[in-house]
Amino acid sequence: MNVYDFFIKPYETASTLQITLEIAGTVFGILSVLFSIKKNIWVYPTGIVSTIIYVYLLFIAGLLGDCMINVYYTVMSIYGWILWAKSSDNLINVDVNWASKKDWVYSCILFVFSLILVTSIYYYKPLIDNLFSDNNTIAGIHHLDWANWLDVVITSIFLVGMWLMAKRRIENWIFWIIGDLASIPMYIYKGYGITSVQYLVFTVMAVIGFIAWKNSFNQKRIEQL
Repeated sequence: MNVYDFFIKPYETASTLQITLEIAGTVFGILSVLFSIKKNIWVYPTGIVSTIIYVYLLFIAGLLGDCMINVYYTVMSIYGWILWAKSSDNLINVDVNWASKKDWVYSCILFVFSLILVTSIYYYKPLIDNLFSDNNTIAGIHHLDWANWLDVVITSIFLVGMWLMAKRRIENWIFWIIGDLASIPMYIYKGYGITSVQYLVFTVMAVIGFIAWKNSFNQKRIEQL
């Protein structure tokens, strides 16, 4: 396959609205990550716009796990917005910290819960697609391809990353890096070339974000000595 097959051919049958929404979601998504790197509370309003757009796009693409995670992102963004606002008088540069043992326990629980939940939804996807009619429809995981299974894992990784970001934990960037890298081939396979490029950009930005948050934490400790 060549560049045409990956990034142009999938859009030949896409509507103008779908292409416009994907571009808008990508732009707001990149803005959100930029604000996150700077520890700026605007990470949340820009992120909310992007996630709402992708709820629709991922639903019509059949990526239920990622669709769900974007619904979760929207809810968690509202929670994180409130949490960041309450936790700091300076909304432009909030304090960050490393995750505690308690944070890791909750992260593991969230990861396993997400794996079970998203797999369960995919299990019943044939019935959901058939408006819950069981006529000639069999529930199960037989219909899942590698992209669907990857979607299950990525959804769980991103869920933990989003929760750690709301808690302002530096490790959230590690989960974003892993999830972003894994998302690139999945979106190419599903015909979302623009979005796959977005996740490539996200990977680089997540590395920058990890370094920036770690340096900010170290600088804060030096100032407190």
